[in-house]
Amino acid sequence: MSDTLDLSLYAKPDEDGTLGVDLAIDGITCAACINRIEGAVRQLPGVKDVRLNYTNRRLHVAWEEGASAPAQILPALESRGYHGHPFVPQRAEQEEADEARKLTRCLGVAGFAAMNVMLLSVSVWSGNVTDITPETRDFFHWASALIALPAAAYAGRPFFASAWRALKARTTNMDVPISIGVILALGMSVVETANHAKEAYFDSALMLLFFLLVGRTLDHTMRRKTRAVAGNLAALRADTAHRFDGDEVVSVPVSVLKPDDRLLVRAGERVPADGVVVSGVSEIDDSLITGETMRRKVATGAIVYAGSMNYAGALTLKVTAAGGNALIDDIEKLLDKAASAKSKAMRLADRAARVYAPVVHLTAALTCIGWLIAGASTHDAIITAIAVLIITCPCALALAVPAVQVVTSGALFRAGVMLNAGDAIERLAEVDTVIFDKTGTLTLPEPRVANASMLDPALLQMAARLALSSRHPLAMALAREASPSMPYDGAIEEPGRGVRVVIDGVEARLGSAEFCGLAHTPVIPAQAGIQSQERHLTGSLPWVPASAGTSGAEDGNSFICFVHGAQSAVIAIAQQLRPDAVEVVAALRARALDLRILSGDRSEAVAPVAAALGIEHWQGALKPADKIAVIEELKRQGRKVLMVGDGLNDAPSLAAAHVSLSPISAADLTQAQADAVFLGERLQPVVDTLIVSRRARRLMTENLILAVVYNLIAVPIAIAGLVTPLIAALAMSGSSLLVTLNALRGGKSA
Repeated sequence: MSDTLDLSLYAKPDEDGTLGVDLAIDGITCAACINRIEGAVRQLPGVKDVRLNYTNRRLHVAWEEGASAPAQILPALESRGYHGHPFVPQRAEQEEADEARKLTRCLGVAGFAAMNVMLLSVSVWSGNVTDITPETRDFFHWASALIALPAAAYAGRPFFASAWRALKARTTNMDVPISIGVILALGMSVVETANHAKEAYFDSALMLLFFLLVGRTLDHTMRRKTRAVAGNLAALRADTAHRFDGDEVVSVPVSVLKPDDRLLVRAGERVPADGVVVSGVSEIDDSLITGETMRRKVATGAIVYAGSMNYAGALTLKVTAAGGNALIDDIEKLLDKAASAKSKAMRLADRAARVYAPVVHLTAALTCIGWLIAGASTHDAIITAIAVLIITCPCALALAVPAVQVVTSGALFRAGVMLNAGDAIERLAEVDTVIFDKTGTLTLPEPRVANASMLDPALLQMAARLALSSRHPLAMALAREASPSMPYDGAIEEPGRGVRVVIDGVEARLGSAEFCGLAHTPVIPAQAGIQSQERHLTGSLPWVPASAGTSGAEDGNSFICFVHGAQSAVIAIAQQLRPDAVEVVAALRARALDLRILSGDRSEAVAPVAAALGIEHWQGALKPADKIAVIEELKRQGRKVLMVGDGLNDAPSLAAAHVSLSPISAADLTQAQADAVFLGERLQPVVDTLIVSRRARRLMTENLILAVVYNLIAVPIAIAGLVTPLIAALAMSGSSLLVTLNALRGGKSA
């Protein structure tokens, strides 16, 4: 059926105008399969992009509209020994669970049989040294055969089936030498037992299968755990939504929602689509989506995201994004892109494993021939060849880098970081200089009230509630200070001046000093609200003027006035440093990194930020070309520059840097141009990313060294005939386990 399935029926438009489809792939056994699968599909006419996600075994294929590729993709995969079908999340989860159960059963059978056969083998070994009779030895051998043959046939199915598919496709994979080694060891053991020989190798075959299954089960568990991190996002999705059809509320599938639909989200329900609150007051938890751990108060005008949990009250929303375009969909796309991208080390390991696999078969064959030429018996030559075949299997080499990348991607996601580039991990690990933009990077994107602690709380809340009726940027900043509330009825906005309303029979005004009737225009000094680094450490919040040095509206005043009868207040609006900015800068400095600020803001606005953070090297009033010039000069000095910018207006600087990272707002996620992005108000992901990347590079290097050193030592010893198939099985399996366990160290939090 696969050769007639029309994949164009499952295609969806990609961002670049091509058509794409996601396929679930069966038969992937190791990282070497990645190039084989991608190569088979990439050569098809009209195919523009092919990415295999090794973590979830999902293949994304994009082609030009009208191309003949959709009808050829599945046959191309079949020709290489792999099966594919359109990816369906529910089916993928079921197949994953079935695979886990199958591996567990095979592992249990192999372990049980290996222990029993080993007990019989110990009796034979000890008897050969003393006075065991040939009849007793033969009995033990035949008993071992009765246990080993059916157990190996069952437990070896994952390897035998994969090897058979590869051979049918006239190719090889990692499971071919494994299967040949196991079958030869079992066959040779049966022949030896029939000829009443002293030795048989049933224990070697079973121990090989057992340790290989331990490694494969660990690999499956590791990938499943990493997928579960991203799978938490899928669990946040609502299946149905309550949509307003006229005055009625009807339940509809989330898939049919469109922008401008009006939805009702009751307390205790998840938000089904991205939208804006039209009415209602509540608290929502969007921690897994935005990275913020505190519940967020929302009211009219607030933006909410699909997957957020509504806790307090009912909300009416107007949909802004749905049908695969919501924030949660963009995050999943980034995660999939990161998991399917290849690092430099991974590409190197792929090439090495691809070349090494046929070398294994050639080495075993030449070893057998060489021993025969040297005058050895057929028995000894075959046994030595089996040992070489087993011990030289490049499993450790193939797992060395992918295992680390799988674990690292999970660790980065837990830190709130998503990669855009496959080699970002290596480049991040090389960083010695960190450059920050100011606005939206060191400071929060949205300005807030700077002098709230100096104002009457009741008066501030009254002003903030009135601000809900205005779209002026300063009023919107003030409105965020209000507890969830409704705007005053009857509020009138006078564009360019302010907004007014009658409260308890007394007129209240919010806006410019002239509009509010204040006799003197207040002056907000350039350094208003800025706290020193020392004061910040004692708990005060550092503030940065929204516009430095103010004296009049034409200069961009960072204040707004409020009057209600005889009461009045001047409310300063400023940008706040990110909550952990000082601690993050200190942590980066402790790692001997050179820290700088390059900003397009005026120097008067940049200076207090640099002073508050203790950053000596800073420049303000820079154009994009000026920033690039500074970065290029640092690169000429041999520096490895990390640029941390907002990902939108800093795109040229991000591209010029050695590697880039963006603290990007949820609404701008799809426009991210950086090598990695993170959500949330905290800067800690910058430190976490560098720590995790350096650890990942170290683990990749360690794994590659372990794999190479193992082969340099093991291969000559095996060729010399100094190891039995049992020892070869233990050595090869041990190297794979060692590499996998070493990779698991990368899953720790930064």
